[in-house]
Amino acid sequence: MDRNDFHNPLMLRDLSNYLYKIASWKTLLPAILLYVPFPAYFLSNLEATINRYAGKAIGPIDLLMFNTEPARILDMVDMYGPEGRQVYAEGELLYDTIYPLIYTFLLCIILSVIYKNRVAKPFDLVNTLPFLFLWTDYLENICIITLLRTHPDTSLTVAAICAILSAVKWGGFFVSLVLILYGLLRRFFVRPVAQPAR
Repeated sequence: MDRNDFHNPLMLRDLSNYLYKIASWKTLLPAILLYVPFPAYFLSNLEATINRYAGKAIGPIDLLMFNTEPARILDMVDMYGPEGRQVYAEGELLYDTIYPLIYTFLLCIILSVIYKNRVAKPFDLVNTLPFLFLWTDYLENICIITLLRTHPDTSLTVAAICAILSAVKWGGFFVSLVLILYGLLRRFFVRPVAQPAR
C-alpha cells in the first residue's frame, strides 16, 4: 500500500471498517503497552545521549513542534557535534522507523473505540485521520537524517522542507487529540447513531 492509497476513498473505507472491527479495550491495551517504552525509555535516552554529546540541552529536531525556523534547525544540527549527529541519525533510523507506526496505530484505535457506532458516514472515517499524517513523519525523518549526514554542507532548502513537514505532523497530532477529547464528550452527552453491523 503506497501513500496515494490513503487518499483513495475505498481504501480509507476498508481501513476504517477494519479498525472499527478490531477496536476494543483488548486491542487498546496492547497498543498502549507498545507505545509507552518509546517516549518513556528509547527516545528519552536518545535525547539524553544527544544532549550529552552536545554539552547542553538541545533536544531533537522532531520535537520542535511549531517553532521550526530553518535557520534554527541548521544551528541545532551544528550544535549536536559529530558524535551527537551520528547518534541522532542512528536513532532516527532505528527508533523512528517503528515509532510513527506505533503511535499512529494507537491514535487510530483510540478514535475507533470512541467513535464506533457514534457517527454517520462519511464522518466515521475520523478513525483514519492519523494515517493521513503518517507520511509527514517519515518525510521529516528523511530530511533530518539528510541534514545530519551532510553537515557541514547542510541545505537551507532541506531545513525549510523539514520545518513544514514538522508543522503538518504536529498539526495532525493535535487535531487527533482534539477529536479524541470531542469524542469523549460525545459519549457522555450524545446517543449512539444506529448503524449496520460491521
